Amino acid sequence: MTRKKKSAKLNCEHPLYSRCPICCIVPPHMLENVAVNGTPQQRSWAFQTLNVSAQVRGRRNIVGNISFAPSTGEKRRTIYDAKNGQELPGTLVRGEGDPPSTDEAVNEAYDAAGATYDMFYELFERNSIDDKGLRLDSTVHYGVNYDNAFWNGDQMVYGDGDQQIFQRFTKCIDVIGHELAHGITQHEAGLLYYGEPGALNESFSDVFGSLVKQKAKNQTAQEADWLIGENLLMPTVKGVGIRSLKAPGTAYDDAVLGKDPQPAYMKDKYTGEEDNAGVHINSGIPNYAFYLAAVEIGGYAWEKAGTIWYISLRDRLRAKADFKKAANITIKVAGELYGNGCIEQKAVQNAWKQVGVL
Repeated sequence: MTRKKKSAKLNCEHPLYSRCPICCIVPPHMLENVAVNGTPQQRSWAFQTLNVSAQVRGRRNIVGNISFAPSTGEKRRTIYDAKNGQELPGTLVRGEGDPPSTDEAVNEAYDAAGATYDMFYELFERNSIDDKGLRLDSTVHYGVNYDNAFWNGDQMVYGDGDQQIFQRFTKCIDVIGHELAHGITQHEAGLLYYGEPGALNESFSDVFGSLVKQKAKNQTAQEADWLIGENLLMPTVKGVGIRSLKAPGTAYDDAVLGKDPQPAYMKDKYTGEEDNAGVHINSGIPNYAFYLAAVEIGGYAWEKAGTIWYISLRDRLRAKADFKKAANITIKVAGELYGNGCIEQKAVQNAWKQVGVL
């Protein structure tokens, strides 16, 4: 697979969004709804999660783009335990090749990081996040009842959830794949975390998170559920996940969490300033485009549709790419890979047309 090198990465020009962002799996609007609609205890947890995330984001902005985890040149997973504190990385509890822990969260973080690494290595010949064997560091048991998981530009961090709305965040392989994919975007296209570029940033993570889960389950595009965060919500919550690529806007409709606000079509695009101008909301549009393309192509989504999206992210997209740019690039890459006018290219083009981007 020929790789086209880029001369500059992470050179984002927007004055407010120039550094690698803290990318959280649970969007702020969900937590804000809990802070309004939940019980006093749930409201307290939601405010705490929002405040902790803001503090982490502030610390990251001060640090900038320094990377601390070394590139080892091979798969190396390192799991730490924050022991419900906020000091990162925490206490080392499992390294590459170590036997399983008695702590389920440690094993889930270890196994899912491995599944993500393996998919990118086997399918795309990519050696970890930076393609140079970056060590996959993860911290579990972060904070007290912390309702989120995030990539901080250097490592993965997982909360345990509050056990009333959210379960522990290591339970979902797609959540872990999603967050690690943010690191790949950081090292490749460097998509600005604002507006349409930010929604693409989130969408690529949803796509690859879903593909990691589909590959682990050996599911075709038709067989997959296309949910992000399946089993993340507690059974009492009215929802099947936190996002759906197959049916944006239908993942949850709950008295506390509110209703999934994701649009599937450009005509319904969110135009406000919340959530960095809708990075988690409007990602539903490119998510749905990928789903439509993958189903029309058929077979395993990680093979052809996934390859088209990966090469587009790795070699062609830049920091300020919008939906139309992503559409044109993925169509062009599909033609280069499989032939102009091929089934794959037509499927990608049809998908972007159907969601109203073209």
